[in-house]
Amino acid sequence: MLDWAPILMGWLLFILLSPGLLFQIPGNSRHVEFGSFTTNGKAILVHTLIFFGIFTILILAVGVQIHRAGAKMADWGPVVIAVMLFVLLTPGLLFQIPGHGRLVEFGNMETSGASILVHAVIYFGLITIFLIAIGVHIYTDAD
Repeated sequence: MLDWAPILMGWLLFILLSPGLLFQIPGNSRHVEFGSFTTNGKAILVHTLIFFGIFTILILAVGVQIHRAGAKMADWGPVVIAVMLFVLLTPGLLFQIPGHGRLVEFGNMETSGASILVHAVIYFGLITIFLIAIGVHIYTDAD
């Protein structure tokens, strides 16, 4: 049975925690900005830590998984892959598709609703490949 819970949780959190969409901590001119559609390095770091905390709590601590057959070891694979993809695919950090002036812009630290949607589709595709098709698992002893 395929386990889609980490993929769907990661995808939803990717959209909701993209810096500049709903909120941004810290903002460019204030501590918290709402709907600014810009970002900065500190905000990406803070949002990554928030993403890591929420995703880890939901997947490992609470055990929000569709398939869990008596596992005694914690599987950190979904957490590591989801956090890495969150950082790499945050619009404006490495690249932004679509950009404001071009199709692809690199390192512009800006975002838009369309770019968050495009990056979310890319995120969904990559996390599905890594967790379902390849089946990346990183096990640690739960005791």
